[in-house]
Amino acid sequence: GAFRVVPLEELRRPEDRPSVPRKDVERLRAEGLVQTMPYVVGRERTTLVTLTERGRQVLESSRRDGVREQPFYAGIAKARELSHDVRVHRAYQAASRQLGERGVRVRRVVLEQELKRAYQAFLQAPNRGRPRATGRPQRDADEVARWAREHQLPMVDDHVQFPDLRLECERPDGEREIHDVEVMTPHYR
Repeated sequence: GAFRVVPLEELRRPEDRPSVPRKDVERLRAEGLVQTMPYVVGRERTTLVTLTERGRQVLESSRRDGVREQPFYAGIAKARELSHDVRVHRAYQAASRQLGERGVRVRRVVLEQELKRAYQAFLQAPNRGRPRATGRPQRDADEVARWAREHQLPMVDDHVQFPDLRLECERPDGEREIHDVEVMTPHYR
């Protein structure tokens, strides 16, 4: 649920037989917790899996008190971004594997849209409650730069840059660190 979509074959753990995730997903689909759809990424055929709204609600209701919020996603947000979303999950798997080899545990996955949502909330905060607010941000360049530093995000030409994926991690010594992951696609600008 931390990702919008996941390719079915990427749900398989190394020790699983090939049919295990398919059977589990079919059971979840029959219960209305996930939906699947065929898809082609590049030239590769795959089946994408996403939570249904009911599946997301089940995850939400099973949260433990005091656990840092990990947003869960249901359904497909933008069909034109499916290929990118698949690559984001693959990039996560590769980064997670490399971090795990160093004993680093991923504690939270933060997608680009979450970071952008936080940025927009920051930009628009001065407009809240103002009559006839234009909707334009009332933040100056220094405030934006400070926000970017506080959130460990780079700025290029006075614009905050957002990674496709941020991994909030814990090292073996208990210290926290973040790892930003950028996905390159054929349509990358």
